[in-house]
Parts: sequence; structure tokens; C-alpha cells
Amino acid sequence: MPEEEIPRNRSVGIVIAIIFIFVLYAYQAYLAGSLISLQAFASSIEKDWIDTLVFVLLVAPLFYITYLIASYKGEKKSKLYGLKPLVEKLPIIKKPQRHVRFREKLFWTGLVLILYFVLTNIYIYGLNTSTMIDVFSSFRAIMAGAQGSLLDLGIGPIVTASIIMQLFVGAKLINLDLGDHEDQAIYQSVQKLLVIIMIFVEAIPQVFGYLTPDSAFVNSMNSVWPGHGSFLADTFIVLQLFFGSYVLFLMDELVSKWGIGSGVSLFIAAGVSQALITGTINWIPTNPSQPVSVYNPPSGAIPGAVYLLSHFSASDLYNGRIETLLFRMPNGLVSLIGVIIVFLIVAWTESTKIELPLAHERVRGARGRYPIKLLYASNIPVILTSALMANITMWSLIFWTNPALSHVPLLGHNPWFGVYPTPEQAQALGIQQSTPIGGLAYYLNNINGLGEWLLPLMEPSAYANAFLGHSTFQFIMHVVAFVLFMVGMSILFAKFWIDTTNMNAEAVAKQILRSGMQIPGFRREPKVIENILNKYIPPITIFSGAAVGALAAFAGLIGTVGNTTGTGVLLTVGIIIQFYEAMGREQLMEMHPVIRQFFEG
Repeated sequence: MPEEEIPRNRSVGIVIAIIFIFVLYAYQAYLAGSLISLQAFASSIEKDWIDTLVFVLLVAPLFYITYLIASYKGEKKSKLYGLKPLVEKLPIIKKPQRHVRFREKLFWTGLVLILYFVLTNIYIYGLNTSTMIDVFSSFRAIMAGAQGSLLDLGIGPIVTASIIMQLFVGAKLINLDLGDHEDQAIYQSVQKLLVIIMIFVEAIPQVFGYLTPDSAFVNSMNSVWPGHGSFLADTFIVLQLFFGSYVLFLMDELVSKWGIGSGVSLFIAAGVSQALITGTINWIPTNPSQPVSVYNPPSGAIPGAVYLLSHFSASDLYNGRIETLLFRMPNGLVSLIGVIIVFLIVAWTESTKIELPLAHERVRGARGRYPIKLLYASNIPVILTSALMANITMWSLIFWTNPALSHVPLLGHNPWFGVYPTPEQAQALGIQQSTPIGGLAYYLNNINGLGEWLLPLMEPSAYANAFLGHSTFQFIMHVVAFVLFMVGMSILFAKFWIDTTNMNAEAVAKQILRSGMQIPGFRREPKVIENILNKYIPPITIFSGAAVGALAAFAGLIGTVGNTTGTGVLLTVGIIIQFYEAMGREQLMEMHPVIRQFFEG
């Protein structure tokens, strides 16, 4: 409905305006270092008008959104309907008004995939590549994108927005019935708005020490606006990050509506597959600046193994060289075996399902089955859990290292939240500066391979750096916390995902009835079918969340090639299998319109 038709309590705007002025005053007092008078407040705005303008441009939209939500007093239960005038103006990919043929879906999916690889190879203009720090280094395979590129943030903003909305709906903080088409539409629209907010929330901190502009670029910006070159350079980098991330979001929408499967899943699979292939067959030595030798073999798992076997004698292998062959970094044979094991386990679990018999209401003899997979919630819970872990790592790093945010009460430089090494410590330990060495971020940090937990426990003296200064008990607790967090949060997100995507018993019962099908031997009533489905869907939802979380943790503990992490391999295998099944469904729908009616509900 148009803005003028939406009933609002305009007096709320006065309260929000007063709060905004107070926040602006607090910001000026922060710049001054103490409380200031109203006269000093006015002169401070005039003096530091550029800083004030940037602050207003960043904060004012949030207050406007708050006003739209708080002032709404329409007939709908949720105040999110107050955002309707704003979210309706956002650029979106429209749903097709016709059936999209299989070949056309393949075309759009392929086009998006090509565009994704192009964007990951376009680097941010004006960036100082020598000082880059990848805040997502431990989760890069899952977050997609590429460090320093237009897609540096990867799928982070998209998935983070999804996590926030699901948690709010699951905790009943948002009063929406996702079974209602209108409520579902406003839910999806608000999530798109939240994606834009999260892009800025994740992009702006990047320019404060992690994606810094090159000095030559700053000088060139200084010639445009003397004295403000650094500000302009930072702003330009943030705008490039916003452009890349929002294009990625639109590409995700394009795949979801016009292509096959999910764009987020496609981006994860593309990045991990590229890393797996490189980690398996790369013949370039581990240190490219040095010649190939037994101490600097080809980095790929297969070329490296072949080279080492051809240069090691039987006595060399007996005297300990076999450990080099199996566990060498970055791509030992055990890592390759781990990938194969994960592939086989995921392939089996993806094919395991319960099938409920269905019969058509009018067409006698027409029967079918409704499959309920063992991994009913798919791999989405692991994606959301990994994204949550990545956000914990990113924000703990920012609050630990950023000069301004490190002074924020409770979170700033808090060793309970996350501790990070200095450049000297990172070099001594052989890790990156973005690797946590203490606090919550350390205990939830990814584990990738036996060399990061089992071998250090077996030979502490040989792998002393792996402990990062912790005791054996703390080291074991890190492994246990990682596994428990993966399993526990996957269960929680599985439940939220099933409820927010209309895959619960109530929604599936309605879908079956709308398609003209019913369960033989039972009355054709929604409640009857829902009660039958309730015997299967809630328990298998919890089990699927636990299973996929445990599989991801297991894959991480075994290790993988290409530094892709076990979770990345798990997701990629599942995504490829689901993509293959989706292609089969699409081809089936091309041939049978009745089947198309069932799938499209």
C-alpha cells in the first residue's frame, strides 16, 4: 500500500528525532574527549562538518528505519509492515510469470557462475595489497569470494541477514506467520533490506587496518580534496565492497528465481571445487621461488606424492619419511583420503530417505511417494553455523585490533571474546594475524586436519606451536567446543530453517493437498495428514541438523586438500548432489505438467 495509506503514529517521529540529536551530541562529545556545551556542540558540527556528515549519512537511515517500524499502527500484527514503502523501492530480481524451461535455467545458472569467477578476479582499486589481512581466512572456503577482490565479503552479509531474521522469528521477536503469503513476502523483503545494512556493517570496519588504501591512491585523492585524501580513499574502497556484495546478492536472487538451486550454494561449491582441484593436481612447488626438491615438493596432493615416492627409498619411508608423505602441508595424502571419505559418507546420507505413499484424489491408480530425506534440513544449518562462527571471529578481531573499537566497553580488547597475535607472534607461531589464540573465538575456530589436533596430542614437543601457548587441557577443550558448537547450532538452525521455509508438517500437509494427492487409508484433511507427518518431520529435522553438524566437524578433524576445510568439502559434495537431483526434477517437470504442479505447490 502507498505510504499515505499506512496508518502511523507521527508523534513517534519527535521522540526518535530527539534521540538522534542526543546521539549526534554524544558523537561530538566523543570527538572532543569530554562533555561539551550546546554552543560548543554547534561550533563542533561546523568545524568537523565532514566527520559529522559521514556520521549522519551512516546513522540517519537507521533512525528512519526505526521510525517506519515504531510508528506503524496498522491492522497487521507485525510492525515490520511499516517498512513496506521502503522495501518496495529496493532493486530486486522479479519472479518469472511463466514456466522457465530447463535449458533457460541452465543458461542463467551458468552465466551467474561465470560472472562470479570474473568478480573474484577483479581486485579493489587503490588497495594496498601488502598490508591486507583476511578477517575470514579460517572460513574463506565457506564464505566464498576472494580476499582483496570486489567479493571480499563473500556471502557473509547475505547469510548473516538470514541468521538474524531466523533467530528473531524463532524467538518470536518478529510476529510473522510464514505460512501466510503476505507475511512471508514482508519477511523476505525485510531480509533484503537487512542484507544492505549488513554489507555496510561488514564493509566499513575493513578499511580500518584490514583493507587499507595504497599511499599513492591516498595522495591522488588528496589532490581532489586536499586534506581528506584518506577519507575519500576509504570511502571508495567501501563503495567497491558494497557494489560487489550487492551484485552477489542479486546474482543469488537470479539463480533462486531463474536458475537451478540456490546462488549461495552455487558460490560455495564453485570456490571449494576450484580449491580442491588446485590442491589435488597442482604441480607448482610449495615455495614457488625455490626449485623442486624433497623439501619443496609439488604442492598438489597427487603430484607431491608421486614426486616423493620416486625420490624416497624404502629405508627413508621406514625412518620417518612416510609421515612427510601422509601429513605434509598443505596437501598430504591423508587430506586427499579425507576428501574421499567425506564424499562417500555425504553421498550415502543424501540418498537415504523415508518415502510416504501418496495417491491421487481423482485419478484412480495414480500413485506417488513423498520423500523425507535423512538430511531433511539439507546443508543450510552448517552454512549458517559456519557464518555465525565467521562473524564471531571477524568481530572479535575488529574489537581486539581496531584503535577505536578496542576501547568499547565489554567488547573492546576483551580476552574473553577473542585474543589475536601481534605480527611478531604470528610469524613465530607460523599463523596469520587473523587466527585467534585465545577467548571464545579460539575455542570456536575451525580445525582443519589431523595436524591441527591429533598429531600435536601424540607428539607435543614436535608440534609445540600448534598449542598456541595453551595447556593440553585447553587444547582438548578447543576440539570439544568446536565439535559441540557445530552440532548444537546445526540442530537449532535446522529447526529454524524448516519453520521459515515452509518445510514443517503443517506446510507440507497443505502442499500435498493442493497438489491433489493424499495418504492412502487416511481422511483427506489437513490435520490428519499433519499428524502423520509430525511423526517423521520434527524428529528427522533434529537428527538431520545433528548429523550434518557432526559430519562437518568430522570432516574438519580429518582434514582436506586445498585448505578448503572439512565443512567446505561437506557442503560442496552435498550441493553437487542436490544440484544433480534438482536437474533431474527440472527435466521431469518438463515432461509431466502434473508433476510440475506438485513441486510448485
